[in-house]
Amino acid sequence: MNTKAKLFLVVAVIIGLAACNKTEEPIDNSIEGTYVGTLTVNGLKSASETMQGSTSATADVTKTGDGQIEVHCYNDDIDTTFMLNYFDNHDSIMVCLNGDDFEHMYGHMYGQGHMGGGMMGDITNGETEWQHHMDDEHKDGDEHFGGFDPMNHTFGYRFRMFEGDTSYMLNFQGSKSN
Repeated sequence: MNTKAKLFLVVAVIIGLAACNKTEEPIDNSIEGTYVGTLTVNGLKSASETMQGSTSATADVTKTGDGQIEVHCYNDDIDTTFMLNYFDNHDSIMVCLNGDDFEHMYGHMYGQGHMGGGMMGDITNGETEWQHHMDDEHKDGDEHFGGFDPMNHTFGYRFRMFEGDTSYMLNFQGSKSN
């Protein structure tokens, strides 16, 4: 065997051994799961007195369809389940209301943004699902309430709550526990 063949064989064996010794666990970038964290209150004195600032809370997130999730958020003070649409946005996943909640918040039915000649699946080069959603469905200044950081396995969401004519925000922030 000549020197080049021996060198090639040695390099191939070293590369093969290095590849076999890879011990990294696969990264779970799924947004589904249980997020354990806290609920904090902003904006209403009587509400913050009820919840005493910050309390532990849990959010169970389940995919229910293409681009849709169900979120069940609960603790001793709140127990609510709601549906959201989700959209990839580079290294994060953003969420938006859907159904009647979308129409009530933004003043039109979800999907009407495609009525002006656009079509589903018409994402342009380099545009994320979130950018496409924002261009098609929203106006400047439309408010959104949360999203996921899959790399850090976190989920945050702001709930708009009402006490009489006054509104306040409950902020959930949690880390994936499973």
